[in-house]
Amino acid sequence: MDVLDLTRLQFAVVTIYHYFFVPLSISLAAIAAGLEITWLRTRDDKWRDLAKFVGKLLIVTFAVGVVTGLVQEFQFGMAWSAFAKFYGDVFGPTLAIEGMLAFFLEATFLALWYFGWDRLPRLAHAATIVIVSLGTVLSAFIILAANSFMQNPIAYEMDPVTGRARLTSFTALLLNKVNLAAFPHTLSGAAMIGGALLLAIAVWRMAAEPAHRTLARLGAWVMVAGGAATALTGDHLGKVITEVQPMKMAAAEALYSTTSGASFSIFATGKPLPQFSIELPYLLSILAKGSPTATVQGIDDLQAQYAAQFGPGSYVPMIPVAFWTFRLMIGAGMLAAVVGAFYLWRTRKNGDAPRWLTRWLPLIPLLPAAANTLGWIFTETARQPWIAFGLTKVADGISPGLTSAEVIASLTGFALVYGIVAVVWFRLIRHLARQPLRLAEPADKSPEPAPVY
Repeated sequence: MDVLDLTRLQFAVVTIYHYFFVPLSISLAAIAAGLEITWLRTRDDKWRDLAKFVGKLLIVTFAVGVVTGLVQEFQFGMAWSAFAKFYGDVFGPTLAIEGMLAFFLEATFLALWYFGWDRLPRLAHAATIVIVSLGTVLSAFIILAANSFMQNPIAYEMDPVTGRARLTSFTALLLNKVNLAAFPHTLSGAAMIGGALLLAIAVWRMAAEPAHRTLARLGAWVMVAGGAATALTGDHLGKVITEVQPMKMAAAEALYSTTSGASFSIFATGKPLPQFSIELPYLLSILAKGSPTATVQGIDDLQAQYAAQFGPGSYVPMIPVAFWTFRLMIGAGMLAAVVGAFYLWRTRKNGDAPRWLTRWLPLIPLLPAAANTLGWIFTETARQPWIAFGLTKVADGISPGLTSAEVIASLTGFALVYGIVAVVWFRLIRHLARQPLRLAEPADKSPEPAPVY
């Protein structure tokens, strides 16, 4: 691997690891806020106890997300300084607002929420966790706006003096059509992984503490709702991506020839894909443009078009990676939603889930986590060779003078530290999961009299 490949690998490791915790923070904050609001409305203290438990999971996850997020931003100075120098005027406002507004908003009010249970009025206390939840959503929206610029560059102009990209409208940057499509899709995926974590913890502890049944069904409902929203928002995002990056959708199907009424391959083999495939007729045209007879551009035609527009070179991404990550993303997400729905059905009317299901349910977070990760791998690798589509190639964005030894050393250091952080996070989550929920009795039940000695 040359310096470029090592640098890309390092950024991929840092980003993927960080993104394990981002959707968890978003979903756990929203769930904790919903539970506390439910407590205020019903005065049933079991919802307060659940809110406290979910909030503790949020605090641990948020702390790890902060550490890994800072390392990710360091990448722009360490390995991608040429990209940061050229696009700093565009990315600077988004990163600054996300760090100074959204991050500090979350951190400050999360501390107020944790330490303010017996110190703040109930409405004021509930407002703190609502603000934390809004902060996580705002942070996601702003960061996605920066990424959407890389997918669909808008709201910029080239400075004639510096020769760098200059932001012309921050509002237009935020309202990028890719951002407006990717944002709800990201939130939906976050709901799936947050619900899956709660379901896994609850099922794991249910034998020792039956009170976890409420938490298990809550997690399953969140996961199923997130799965349904992910499918709907993903359909819209696919059409937007086809409009701004037709090569990405063509690579997702390994479609080499422009085709009307294009099919979607469930499975394919061969090199390059597909030589033998199992296809669903017309599905790719529906996914790409919403019509079974729509024409989808092929890889060969797009390569010729880009070569004429941007100059000689290969503009085809890694076809096997795009092909399989797209399918595995869909498959993992659908399977997680189906498992959640099956659990809800089997546990209706106080029923019990089958033993074979409860044995494997503690691993259910792996499915939405894989779907989220594979989705980002597809998004970023299928954009290659561009770092900003149509403007700058990835090879032009790395820091000048960077050596393979330097990248290997930093990558090794990150891997070791991240491994330690992963163990710490898992042990803390397991420790919290082992604590009793202490669900309170309903408010209309009078307490037992104290014993008299």
